[in-house]
Amino acid sequence: MENTHPIDLLIVDDDEDFRGTLCRRFRRRGFQVQDADSGEAALGRVERRRFDVAIVDMVMPGMSGLDLLSKIRTVQPDCQVILLTGQGTIETAVEAMKLGAFDFLRKPFPLDELEVITQRASERGQLQKENQQLKEVISRSSPTHKMIGQSAVMQDIYRLIDRAGPTDKAILIQGESGTGKELVARALHQASARAAKPLVVINCAALPETLLESELFGHEKGAFTGAICTKQGLFEVADGGSLLIDEIGEMPGSLQAKLLRVLEDGSMRRVGSLQERRVNVRLLAATNRNMAAEVKAGRFREDLYYRINVMSLTIPPLRERKDDIPLLVQQFVDSDWTVEPEALAALAGYSWPGNVRQLINALERAKILADDRYISLDDLPPEVASGANSNGDPRVATPCNDALATIQRTHILEVLKREKGNKARTARALGLNRRSLYRLLDKYEIRLTEEAGPI
Repeated sequence: MENTHPIDLLIVDDDEDFRGTLCRRFRRRGFQVQDADSGEAALGRVERRRFDVAIVDMVMPGMSGLDLLSKIRTVQPDCQVILLTGQGTIETAVEAMKLGAFDFLRKPFPLDELEVITQRASERGQLQKENQQLKEVISRSSPTHKMIGQSAVMQDIYRLIDRAGPTDKAILIQGESGTGKELVARALHQASARAAKPLVVINCAALPETLLESELFGHEKGAFTGAICTKQGLFEVADGGSLLIDEIGEMPGSLQAKLLRVLEDGSMRRVGSLQERRVNVRLLAATNRNMAAEVKAGRFREDLYYRINVMSLTIPPLRERKDDIPLLVQQFVDSDWTVEPEALAALAGYSWPGNVRQLINALERAKILADDRYISLDDLPPEVASGANSNGDPRVATPCNDALATIQRTHILEVLKREKGNKARTARALGLNRRSLYRLLDKYEIRLTEEAGPI
């Protein structure tokens, strides 16, 4: 789908010659034009298709232009209505504006003037839509963490994001739970021309089928039990931007066909509505399933799979990028916290079946249990502190851990010498309690009579 779509315009006038003149002019200007010769016919079109602007004659047989204006504002509140009349009065114009008309023109008028007003009406409608999108996006929480990692596998991911982000194609993001698929989606969105528009996220696994359909496509009032008001779907909220469908492998088959249609031509309908709506959304899909296997097993449509898998990114699990663990720990633990080297070694050696999400949870637990903002091995979850990963392999120390231990031992020695071996003052200077200091002295085999100098 393209980044922008033509303005959808409805022209309503019972004068066939005048209506035809307007239709030809606006089509030449690139508008998508529908027309109707009566208010009743126009209302039928409005109920089936979304319009950006409607140009409506005030006086027609049957339903008047004011009556049609009122009904359009009820069915499509975002549609901007321009009223035309050959016998208008100030009172009529005031009434039209009260009912929500964008503008009011008396015939005859230059067609250039009508074209300018129509363009302005479209721009106001777009601004109103963007304001609503902003409110929807602000109401949804966004993760505060950014992508972190300097390992070779993460460098490959960054390069792929740089290449794929600026395109407008659908991308499938694969990886185990907790690897950061949503962060990759946000990076792709920020690297695209859609970055100023919303990125909206929905998780298929978190919602039952009926609610998932309503969330994605919206619903009309009374469409089902509990639908007490009309609600726009996330495809409409994301119009002009991107939509991340997380755990897309969990999507029911009945919704897969509806999703495929949106991806093919941007067309969709709210639940309980006959009105055709068009949206311009870039799809980002995420899954921890093997989607090729899901297609082979008949649980996922093959045509939809190829549509969402124009390009795929696979996020490596944390056990395949252990060099990044010290960086991640540094990010998730504030700078005024200290992580014992032995604890860091355990964190670096564990296999993390829950990946980065599990690491964050383990660090949050450790901060609750730690004394004096000092995280020790005892503060880590038992499965991490034991030094065995999920396969029972022993903990492996890394050069990074050894270097950190050397730096910490040197710092303790310097403070001890400055405080002339006084343990209480040394502990205070290091921001530790005395028990933590004694543990470090034992760990680094520091003897005060030897290292602290003459007292």
